[in-house]
Amino acid sequence: MTEKTLPFTKEQIEELAREYPTPFYIYDEIGIRNTARQLYSAFSWVPDFKNYFAVKALPNPEILRLLKEEGMGADCSSLPELILSEMAGITGENIMFTSNDTPGEEFRKARELGAIINLDDITHIDFLEKEAGMPEILCFRYNPGPLREGNKIIGNPVEAKYGLTTEQIFEAYRIARDKGVKRFGLHTMIVSNMLDVNYLIETGRMLFDLVEKISDKIGIEFEFVNLGGGIGIPYKLEDKAVDLQEFSEGVRKAYGEREKKNQLNIVMESGRAITGPHGYLISRVRHVARKYRDYIGLDACMANLMRPALYGAYHHITAIGKEGWPLDHVYDVTGSLCENNDKFAIQRNLPKIKPGDLLAIHDAGAHGHAMGFQYNGKLRSAEFLFDGNFRMIRRAETMKDYFAALNF
Repeated sequence: MTEKTLPFTKEQIEELAREYPTPFYIYDEIGIRNTARQLYSAFSWVPDFKNYFAVKALPNPEILRLLKEEGMGADCSSLPELILSEMAGITGENIMFTSNDTPGEEFRKARELGAIINLDDITHIDFLEKEAGMPEILCFRYNPGPLREGNKIIGNPVEAKYGLTTEQIFEAYRIARDKGVKRFGLHTMIVSNMLDVNYLIETGRMLFDLVEKISDKIGIEFEFVNLGGGIGIPYKLEDKAVDLQEFSEGVRKAYGEREKKNQLNIVMESGRAITGPHGYLISRVRHVARKYRDYIGLDACMANLMRPALYGAYHHITAIGKEGWPLDHVYDVTGSLCENNDKFAIQRNLPKIKPGDLLAIHDAGAHGHAMGFQYNGKLRSAEFLFDGNFRMIRRAETMKDYFAALNF
């Protein structure tokens, strides 16, 4: 990737900002739909392929309805995410409920909706039975431990709190079988934002191999494998996007190498790769300060987008209307929180910036607004869907919202 462009013009953003103050998020509907279709096209060889969109990435019912139209289900990890999916018309086995440290009420809601429950721990089998009853279909999350390496965002599998160990996974399916479960799935999720397509393919091969071993030992047949999410996006200009066709063909080859030739469906739970590249945080420059470094102070802060502060993540920044200008100034791009790591960029080459300029922070369509918080009394921003015109899909929070839960 040599450049990152915007789907809207400066004039369109200025007009929107006159009515709705910055900061706000914009999601490119056409881009999201196109990416969804590319994924489904790549895996069209799988008869019942489904991507369960990771609701945590962008929890907005308008986004869920849009993706439902493209054939997607919902991957949920909490009660509010289950209810959001229900509100968007996604129910039954179009929901994959993958949670951890789960309370009983969440299992009960998942059962009520007919969701596929994906258990994270072997002790949750008895807990699920007690709290919500045993379902007909059940899935388990596998953690391969030392057999695979993770990455920075999700951590080393040996140190991860998620999933069943190799020894536990066999016992879990035996227990589930003996408790009357009839249909089975297998899931893993061991990396996040992975750009190495070979790693993603090997995850598929690992699951196919494990399915056969469990089937042979426990005497059950599997209905599906869930490859998880983890498909990365090119945040940096030098990053190479995952080739979905190459990924699919690698998985197809591994699928064909199985000893058992029974039908085994393939699903996944990609979130970031679907919406991430198509989201933009729009912010206006308040101040330009010159100290030991030069600083751009925005009206957005890490309460709006915390990935740079949390992970040291890179997000490309465009000065709207200055796309052709030389990048001959170096700035730290900051927010107004009382935290020194409240920075969107450190020592970033940008054109000359002045107060009032509008900046677009790219690739903010996943784990952006969703990870917002209210430290220093910051209010969550509005969200807009763009298809040539802007449509508000979440209003900005107000002071009244902030104080609503407090007693005076």
